[in-house]
Amino acid sequence: QVQLVESGGGLVQPGGSLRLSCAASGFIFSRYAMGWYRRGPGKQRERVALITSGGGTNYADSVKGRFTISRDNAKNSTYLQMNSLKLEDTSVYYCNPLSLANTAYVPLGHWGQGTQVTVSS
Repeated sequence: QVQLVESGGGLVQPGGSLRLSCAASGFIFSRYAMGWYRRGPGKQRERVALITSGGGTNYADSVKGRFTISRDNAKNSTYLQMNSLKLEDTSVYYCNPLSLANTAYVPLGHWGQGTQVTVSS
């Protein structure tokens, strides 16, 4: 059974930093790409970053240069370092394993509770 536990969210001022963690279990973590998603108030869920099983990364334009995704296969965990946070980064953040469908990565859909990130002055 896939389980995902996100942590590390909180309240931060604009320009601040947070590091999110995602502990995964129930699947062979090292074989899957992992994605970080967010859903802001009144918005649809969007993917902000992904990391392939080989360590390749991809970012949404809105976070490029500010967020860094990483993974530790020994700990079955993925991380999202968020710097220079903006008001519009306020969201609930989720991680998810990804599968490759044709040429696009899609989430497997086993969503955890997420972790709330609030950027406010």
